[in-house]
Formats: sequence, C-alpha cells, structure tokens
Amino acid sequence: MIGLRHELSVAGLKVARVTGLVSATTIDELSVEEPLEIRIVDGANGRPKPVSVAVTMRTPGDDVDLATGFLYTEGIITARSDLDDLEIETPNIVTAVLRRATFVNSSSLDRHSFVSSSCGVCGKRSIAAVTVTRRHRIEPAVPQINPRIIHTLPDALRTDQPGFARTGGLHAAALFDVEGQLIALREDVGRHNALDKLIGAELRADRVPLAGRVVFVSGRLSFELVQKAAIAGAPMLVAVGAPSSLAVELARESGMTMLGFVRDGRFNVYSDFGRLRVANPVIGKTA
Repeated sequence: MIGLRHELSVAGLKVARVTGLVSATTIDELSVEEPLEIRIVDGANGRPKPVSVAVTMRTPGDDVDLATGFLYTEGIITARSDLDDLEIETPNIVTAVLRRATFVNSSSLDRHSFVSSSCGVCGKRSIAAVTVTRRHRIEPAVPQINPRIIHTLPDALRTDQPGFARTGGLHAAALFDVEGQLIALREDVGRHNALDKLIGAELRADRVPLAGRVVFVSGRLSFELVQKAAIAGAPMLVAVGAPSSLAVELARESGMTMLGFVRDGRFNVYSDFGRLRVANPVIGKTA
C-alpha cells in the first residue's frame, strides 16, 4: 500500500493534520488489518489438500493463538489434544493439522468463507447455528470478587494495551484473577478476534476452562463474545461498553455474571449478581 510504513500490527502513514486553521505534515500510526485464512487438514490421512475454514480480517500477530481459539470456539476442536500441529504457511495462512478422530468434513461447517473484523457472527446462517453446546459447566457463585477490583480493570486494561496506545484503533480482550492481576491480554482490530486470540493462548497453555477468572473486553458485548466466553467456561464477562439483549439472554442462560459500562467508578449488572461481594445487593442473584 503506497505511503504506508509497516510493522507487524502498526502501519505509519503520512497525513496532513489540521489544528484550527493551520495544517502540518505528520506520521499517523494505524492498526494493520489483513486477511488470515484458517485451514484444517487431516493429519492421519496422508496430508490431503487442506480445507479452508474461514478468512478473517485481523491484525497480524498471535495468529496461532487466533487460529486455535477460532477452531475451539467454532466447535471444530474440543481440546488442545485435538491439534497435532499448527503451521504458518505464509504470513496470512495458518493450517491446523487435526487428529483423524477430530477431522470434520467441510460440508458440515456453517460459516461462510469470509468473516469481517467488525462482525464475526455475520457468516452464520441462523441464530440456531451459533448456539454451540457448552463444554464446561460454569459453577454458581464462584469466584467471588469485590466491586472495588472491578473498578480498577479499565485502567489496568488500558495500561497494557501497547497497540491501542499507539493507534487508538485496536480492541482488547484480557484475563484477570479476582485480585485484579492481569494474566493475559490480546489485541486485534476485531473484538471477536481479540477474544479468540486470548482463548487460544489459554487453551494452548492448558488453562481452559477459564474457571475463577474474569474476562474483560473493550467495546460492547455481542452475542458471539458471550458465546465464546461461555464455551471457554468463563464465569465473569466484563466490558467497557453495552451488551445487546441477546448477549444478556445467553449470559443468563449460561450462569455467567455479565457487567457492562465498567468505567468511571460504576457498572451495570446484567446477570448473576451472586459473584459480587457486596453488603446489601439491590437485586437478586440473577439480574
């Protein structure tokens, strides 16, 4: 792309910046957005031609985590042991070598071949197709967390977002413990990609389900983000922005605590108040 100076996830572009009535030339840093093709292959059947599962628009970096998380939250794999290997074929192609018992026929995949960075769920044929059976039971009332810790998470997230600090254009998904300590963080131009990167990293480290942890995401909460968190067994999903009505419905059905508008020392509880350590809760265990 003419005029762009690339790093892995950030591109520098010469622009004109206008302040008042005065303009000056400067370099603006932009979030890189490029396609990643995720392929699967039967590793126990003579390595036939790979099957393309999806092309997702993402920010380069942590591509193996992204592919792992995508395959897991789409139900193509159910455990780390389902993967024999993950190979970066080119900078924009990742091939997952699956165990024979895991390999699925491409005709069983409902997602179309293109997934935008802003949507994720758009490629699904129907709402029924995205309701994937959850693999991990979310235990009620655990973990317990003090609201004081929740109030610290936005600043903790922002402090550890190097890409966002430079570009202002990347979403983040982070994992915290109940004391507010950051465990892992991933960034991407797409919210769903950032969460897939986070879940994929934890799966590869054998730390799924995410029991006893808090998942914090920038931006709003969509149905698909709740679905991915529920599949990974996350008991708490927290966001800077607002949830959709369907996202709240799924969180309640999953037994997950969902908090939205977490900023400026306040937040809304949309489901399961029972994990918050407060003296006088104003609503019951299920909001």
